[in-house]
Amino acid sequence: MLGSGKHGVVLKVCGWTAAVLLAAYAVQVGTDLAGAPVTAAFQDYLYNALLFSGAAFCLWRAAAIRQERLAWATMGAAIVIWTAGDIVWTVVWAEDPNAPYPSVADGLWLAWYPASLAALFLLVRSRIGGFRASLWLDGTIGALCTVALAFAFAYQPIADGATGSTAAVLTNLAYPLGDTLVLGVVVAIFGLTGWRPGRAWLILGAGLALNAAADVTYLVQTALGTYSQGALVDAGWPASALLIGLAAWQPARRDAAPNIEGLRVVAVPFVCGLAGVALLAYDHFDRVNKAALVLIAVTLVLVLTRTALVFRDYQRMLGRSRHEALTDSLTGLRNRRSLMLDLGKELPAARHAYPRALGLFDLDGFKEYNDTFGHLAGDGLLSRLGLRLADAVRGHGRAYRLGGDEFCVLLEPGVAGVEPLMAACVAALTERGEGFEVTTSHGSVLSPDEVSDATEALQIADRRMYARKGGRRMSPGRQSRDVLLRMLSEREPDLHAHLRGTAELALAVARELGMEPEALDEVARAAELHDLGKVAVPDEILNKPGPLDETEWGFMRRHTIIGERILLAAPALKPVARLVRASHERYDGSGYPDGLVGTRIPLGARVVGVCDAFDAMVSERPYRQPRTEADALAELCRCSGQQFDPQVVDAFIRVIERGRVEAAKATSAEIGPWTHGR
Repeated sequence: MLGSGKHGVVLKVCGWTAAVLLAAYAVQVGTDLAGAPVTAAFQDYLYNALLFSGAAFCLWRAAAIRQERLAWATMGAAIVIWTAGDIVWTVVWAEDPNAPYPSVADGLWLAWYPASLAALFLLVRSRIGGFRASLWLDGTIGALCTVALAFAFAYQPIADGATGSTAAVLTNLAYPLGDTLVLGVVVAIFGLTGWRPGRAWLILGAGLALNAAADVTYLVQTALGTYSQGALVDAGWPASALLIGLAAWQPARRDAAPNIEGLRVVAVPFVCGLAGVALLAYDHFDRVNKAALVLIAVTLVLVLTRTALVFRDYQRMLGRSRHEALTDSLTGLRNRRSLMLDLGKELPAARHAYPRALGLFDLDGFKEYNDTFGHLAGDGLLSRLGLRLADAVRGHGRAYRLGGDEFCVLLEPGVAGVEPLMAACVAALTERGEGFEVTTSHGSVLSPDEVSDATEALQIADRRMYARKGGRRMSPGRQSRDVLLRMLSEREPDLHAHLRGTAELALAVARELGMEPEALDEVARAAELHDLGKVAVPDEILNKPGPLDETEWGFMRRHTIIGERILLAAPALKPVARLVRASHERYDGSGYPDGLVGTRIPLGARVVGVCDAFDAMVSERPYRQPRTEADALAELCRCSGQQFDPQVVDAFIRVIERGRVEAAKATSAEIGPWTHGR
């Protein structure tokens, strides 16, 4: 960047000096402020010095920085050749009324075009990575449209004014051809950047465009006989050389071909297409040359091609979006949305001779597997089971994953009936290994024999599945939990009753808070087992009628850690152990054992804490009488934000109030007939 790096100070001084001299040149040639002799001196010396300054900046960049050295050396050489043409013309033929045309100076000026194009191609190769057909097509459209407009409005006056020998005519026409070609390449490069060229390309493009504009203006004015030496247009060439030199010192980076989104996808083709239609319409009133018409016709063909490609891309995108919307991302099976669509089509088409069967499956033991081996292993298991399920029903129907560990199949049973297919599905959804066993409960329903409606089919299959799940052997986690609860019950029956009451309340509050089914199960288990560690606390402390001293409190505060250790012995209860440890933390950080604050306390533990406190307050204790429900609720509200999470307290109160309303309705229903009968 200009003014940075080890060359920064000198470069900055040189840049500002060149800018001041350019401004002085423009003012003098535009106004003739200091008189004709000064203008002539500026034309002969300052003009060429400014041109050479642009070349010097490019060559300095090539010598100082290895990156893109060849490109900037080529660009610098191109400006040197161009400057040499001006110097040769000034020294040899400027005062000669019979100067030859074309001359050696023309050869040097025309050499500028291939040299600058070569530098541009080297820069493109260095800076623009990747390949996207749409970007190349957009660049080509922009370039052709630009060249066509240039041919339509600038080339014709120049061509009409081209007289003399064949060499003179060809030379006269070569300039606008070279300018439009360079301008078209610049526009094409902007297209390759996704029409986000960045500062370096913008400055370089402005320099090249200014050079082309000065050339075309000079050529048109010369053809029309309106050009006079020393006009403001002469400032265009040194200004363009200095802009190119400034571009050389902008940061260079290699960008991958960008993605084009939004209006930019159609903006350039639309504008170029509109310009093409406008030019064809203009041709009916004032004829333009055939070259412009051919170029604009090709532009319109490419615009139509680009439009077709955009339509194709959007069709593909819509197809991908639809596929993703109907597919489970983990297993690749169809999802719940797809199932509902298929049920809406298949069930009405079912006949007694060609029935449809819906089967629902819920994995047993998956949660314990997931807790023991981790979520990545759990995802891998679901993916394997999904593939097996799809293989099991191939040729007879489709498989779906509804979410979590729930799967579904929609079948055409055939003459063998649905039972063999359901048995194959159960086998596909079963996996056993060292330390784990994952099986499945299932339920099925036939249409039209039993149902004809999608919602009813899902409800009946779901009820049958859970009825079968209830009759299955309990999971290892459930067995561990029952063993621990039985141990608590044997040691202290009253404590077990308190835990059961806390668990019921905690489950209701967790549902009120919208917790996920898996989290509901963890909260219920944690509520039942949160005081498990008290089995290690002496009875004298647990049943002491008065306040505990500091030593006794030390025993009590360890019971959550002890409970966690016990539960960690059963891998299936690992998530519950975390909640048990935090069940006596307080919202303000004054709890134990870790002094957690606010939402750093797991939500399940915050729920258990509120429910435990309420149940303790309304239950009888050796050292106090129970409180009324109203007093207990008031105490929860008083401690909200300090001991308890305010959101959990609010949810708890809603659950209690809803329970009162339901109880009142039940009482009213029981006494209603007797009252009415009287």
